[in-house]
This record gives sequence, C-alpha cells and structure tokens, in this order.
Amino acid sequence: MVQELVIAIVAAVAACALYTAAAAKVVKQYERGVVLRLGRLRNDVRGPGFTMVLPGVERLRKVNMQIVTMPVPAQDGITRDNVTVRVDAVIYFKVVDAASAVIQVEDYRFAVSQMAQTSLRSIIGKSDLDDLLSNREKLNQGLELMIDSPAVGWGVQIDRVEIKDVSLPETMKRSMARQAEADRERRARVINADAELQASKKLAEAAKEMSAQPAALQLRLLQTVVAVAAEKNSTLVLPFPVELLRFLERAQQPVQQQQLAPQAVPQEPVQQPAQQRPVQRQAAEPPQTVRAQQLHAQAPRPTPRPGPARRPAPAPSQQTAAAPAPMPAPPAAAPVRPSRPSAKPLAKH
Repeated sequence: MVQELVIAIVAAVAACALYTAAAAKVVKQYERGVVLRLGRLRNDVRGPGFTMVLPGVERLRKVNMQIVTMPVPAQDGITRDNVTVRVDAVIYFKVVDAASAVIQVEDYRFAVSQMAQTSLRSIIGKSDLDDLLSNREKLNQGLELMIDSPAVGWGVQIDRVEIKDVSLPETMKRSMARQAEADRERRARVINADAELQASKKLAEAAKEMSAQPAALQLRLLQTVVAVAAEKNSTLVLPFPVELLRFLERAQQPVQQQQLAPQAVPQEPVQQPAQQRPVQRQAAEPPQTVRAQQLHAQAPRPTPRPGPARRPAPAPSQQTAAAPAPMPAPPAAAPVRPSRPSAKPLAKH
C-alpha cells in the first residue's frame, strides 16, 4: 500500500513537472509574445521574461522587434527617358505592433520584400536617369513612403530605404563619359578665355605705362631674352617687338614719299635724238627751203678722207616719212646741213 502511494506521488510529481515544462515560456528582451487561446487572440501581449501558457489550450508566438535589414534584389527597369537600368536597394524596418504582424499578414518579411521590389520598379519608371544618379535622396524618400503606406496596417514601420547601386549599359557609360568630357572641355575653354581677357587688360595697362617711357620696352625685351636664355637650349629665340617694326615703318614712309614725289610731277617731253631734230626742223620750214636742201644733197660731194667706215645718213625725204616711227640711234657723224652761200645762187636760179 505504501509502495503504491509512493508510486502515485512520483507519477503526480512527474506529471506536474511535464506540465510545467510545457507551460513555461521565456520571452527574450527583443521579442514580444502573442498568445492565442483556442485560436483567439488574447489582448495582452507577453513582455520579455518568464511566462506561462496552458499547454494544448494556448499557443505563444514570439515576434522579433529588432530592426531588420533586408536587401532588395536588383530590378531591371526602363526610366522615363527610355534608358534601361538595373537598380538594387536595401530596406530597414521593424515591427511596432506584434499582434498585427501576426494576425494581419501571413509573413510580414516576405510581404515587405515583395512590396519593396514592386515600389522600386515603380520608382524607376517614374524617374529620369539623372535623378537616379544624382537625386537619390528624393527617390529614397518617395520609395519609403510607397512601402510604408501598406506596411502600417501590418504593424511594420519602415525606417529607411536606400538605393545601393545603379547599373548602366556599357554604351550608356561611354556616352556619359563623352558628355562629361565635353562639359569639362567647355569649362576649361571658358576659364582659359576669361584668363586671356584678364591678361589682355593687364597687358594693355602695362603697354600704356611703357609707352610713356620708351626705355621700358627695351628693358622688358632684355628681361625676356634673359628668361629664354635660361633654358638649356642650343637655339636662342629673340622676340622682336611689333612696336619697333611699326616705328621703322613710320620712319620709312617719308623716304618713300620723297622717292615718289618726282614721279607725281608732269613729265617733260622726251628729247629726240640729234638725227630727228633736223627732220622736225625741216618739216617746219617752208617748201622752198626743203627743195634747196634736196638739190644740195644731189650735188657732188668731196671725197672723204680714208677712215673708219660710217653709215651714210638717210635722205631727208626718207627721214620725213619715217618720223612718226621710233628711229634708231643716230651715227656719230653730225648731219650735213647746206651752207648759206650755196643757198643764195639756188634761190636766184
């Protein structure tokens, strides 16, 4: 009898131990316990620590209240300016209502992940490529609002959404590189032109100061020569001032004007050779004198002394006829003119 009593007591203690082990639950600090009694939600959410549930009657579900970091798989999309991109992101969220996270949605993690992917594709289609690359803060805020709106009813709070990377096609990368290079070149040219403008103003002021002292230009030239000669080169480049060339040009202009001055005066008539003078004179004389000269030319002449052969002078009539044409150079001998005594008997005859 005593033995049976001991066995019964031991069995009762074992049953109590098994019941206690089945009913005892420990909720961690970062968790909350949702109790379902016979399938119905209990209003009280179990906090962290030791708690008891009725085995077979109540069921405890633990919900993690920590911030969850979930990567969003890369999504392929076409931007508003028709550029194909591949964008991936990361989302940070946490459960703020354990009962809603258990009752309102089957798996809040999967639901948040699918909502994040859908919202990311929607953001890609509504944005331009420049916004994806440079205006990510605004896109992150819009993406967070799109995900947070349905997640509030699930007892989930979206803390932050970040776009991690935007992958572009190789052709688009090359195009953007050329665009950036062209923009850099444009800015470099503008800066260079601005520097040239400022330098020209300073040079104009320096030239104005040097014009008051001509020696300053020569000193500046010598300084330039010294600067060029400092280089270890076998060739020395000597700059020649343009002002000096202009000075020489102004000094040469009066000389050229003096040389061109006689040509501006009307030219005198060119003197004809000695052989043409008697021809013109004969043409101006009356016909009687011409007839006397012809008779005198037909008269016999004394034999000349032997000497170098000379070219005979042409007849007066031939000279008169050939007067308009240019005559060759006359011979060394002077033309024969009729003597005055011989002209008198001819005139009497």
